[in-house]
Amino acid sequence: MPNFLIQVAYTSGAWQTLVNNPQNRIDAVRPAIEKLGGKITNSFFSFGEYDVILLTEFADNVSAAAIAMAFAAGGACKSVKTTPLLTTAEALDAMKKAGTSGYRPVTAAASAAR
Repeated sequence: MPNFLIQVAYTSGAWQTLVNNPQNRIDAVRPAIEKLGGKITNSFFSFGEYDVILLTEFADNVSAAAIAMAFAAGGACKSVKTTPLLTTAEALDAMKKAGTSGYRPVTAAASAAR
C-alpha cells in the first residue's frame, strides 16, 4: 500500500484543550484512518512547525486526501500537510524511468547554442 506522511499543526484552542485534558490523539484518530482503509505505521508528537507526525499507509490518494480533509474540517488543526512517500525501490524505479523520458531542460538548448 502507498505510504503517506501526514503533518498536523494544532490551533491554540486545541492545545488548550489538550493541556487541560491530556489525551492520546493518535489513538483517537486511528479508527477514522482505519475506516478509510488506512493504517498508522508510526506516529510522533513534535515541536516546531507541526505538532503531530503520522506515517500512514492508504490504498490510494483519494483515501489519504479524505483523512486530510476530515482533519482540516474538524477545526482543531491550523494546518494539515500530506506528502506521498516512495520506498527506496520505488524511487529508483522513478529515477530509471525519468532517465528514459526524453525530457530536455530549457538550459540544455541554451548551452548547445553557445
